[in-house]
Parts: sequence; structure tokens; C-alpha cells
Amino acid sequence: MKKKCKWYTICPIKRFTKDGKLENYWVNNYSLITNNNYIRYKLEESGESHPDNLLPDGTIRDDLK
Repeated sequence: MKKKCKWYTICPIKRFTKDGKLENYWVNNYSLITNNNYIRYKLEESGESHPDNLLPDGTIRDDLK
């Protein structure tokens, strides 16, 4: 059974995917599974600032606004 990331509802990755700006791969392989070992999650948990266009693997996509 899949368990969503606790940040999923407010995550910009969800919004970018819903708006068709980002491939479903990102939510399917990071946000919709219990996977706490990715960069966005770690930064959020530690309270560190990070840009909305930072992908879970640490890539920054300048085309995402």
C-alpha cells in the first residue's frame, strides 16, 4: 500500500504535475510512496529554505514557475 509523503498536499511538485508542467514520474516515485530519503523531503524536515522548482533528486528546473 502506498502512503503519501506528509508534505504532498502543499508540495509544489504536486501542483507542477497537476498543471502538466512536470512528468507524473516525480509524484509516482517520490511523493506517493513512503520514501523519506530524497532531497526535498530532507530540506523540508530540517526547515531549510529551498526553491519550489527543486525536484526531489536535487535537480533545479528553471522552466518551472
